[in-house]
Amino acid sequence: MAGVRRDDYDSPWKTVLERYFPEFLAFFFPAVHDGIDWVRGYTFLDKELQKVVRDANLGRRYADALARVTDREGSEDWVLVHIEVQGENQADFAQRMFVYNYRLYDRYAKPVVSVAVLGEPHGGRYGEFGYERWGSRMGLRFPVASLSAYRAQWAELEASPNPFAVVTQAHLKAEETADADSERYRTKLALIRSLYRHGYPRQDILELFRFIDWVLALPEGLDDRLWTDVQQFEEEKRMRYVSSFERIAQRRGMEKGMEKGMEKGIFQGQIALLRRLLVRRFGPLPEWVEARLNRAEPKQLEVWGERVLEATTLERVFGEG
Repeated sequence: MAGVRRDDYDSPWKTVLERYFPEFLAFFFPAVHDGIDWVRGYTFLDKELQKVVRDANLGRRYADALARVTDREGSEDWVLVHIEVQGENQADFAQRMFVYNYRLYDRYAKPVVSVAVLGEPHGGRYGEFGYERWGSRMGLRFPVASLSAYRAQWAELEASPNPFAVVTQAHLKAEETADADSERYRTKLALIRSLYRHGYPRQDILELFRFIDWVLALPEGLDDRLWTDVQQFEEEKRMRYVSSFERIAQRRGMEKGMEKGMEKGIFQGQIALLRRLLVRRFGPLPEWVEARLNRAEPKQLEVWGERVLEATTLERVFGEG
């Protein structure tokens, strides 16, 4: 297959989990979602989680997160959200969840609610690990959601406004089309169009677009064709949320060019391309922006190129405010 596959889901799953944490729980674990007082907010504690598990031989974790929330009765709880997206069954999976749970409780002396999402089939709604000897019992029972189970609920996924319906569709189709570029192309285009149909705000479209783009990677030729179709679709709908021009510019002009070090002529070309993107997003550029571009270093250009896809002002692109 031409092109580079990126069917490695850790980065996109981690990003979309943190962006849509309440929606994640509402979609996969509604009982947990309903027990949380969302008005009080929540805090991710990734550094604290890593302190607990960094010396444990737990195998690869594609995405995990620890969040501090408040339950509806007003008491503070700890929720450990552990997502595993794996292709092969691991016999020690429930044991690893158990290790997470007891280490967190030992460190913080707070209730820990563990949940897991698996990419593969699971034998039931719960995972369990424990042991018992001579009247002494220790164990963990935790809810498990299996992504593969949603293949039988495709119509419900298409109708659902929850962002994780789209995330689930993209993940499942990435597995199904791993060796079928044409089918992957059609699926990817359909999912991108569905973002507009659901009426998501622009920032949500950008976030979900990024997930779809990553997990449903295409060879370069089909990728170019796809983004031409996306641009045409946007023009027809008069919605310039995710323009193919921005997408191709970021991929070609920033990411690839930076990795190769950028010879002087290429670097100047990327400055010109970034300038075009800025004008497209924000209109005529003030003198201070032109001055920053003229003094740009390769690393700075890479950062600005990433920001331009999401920043709402020129100041945010250049880190001025």
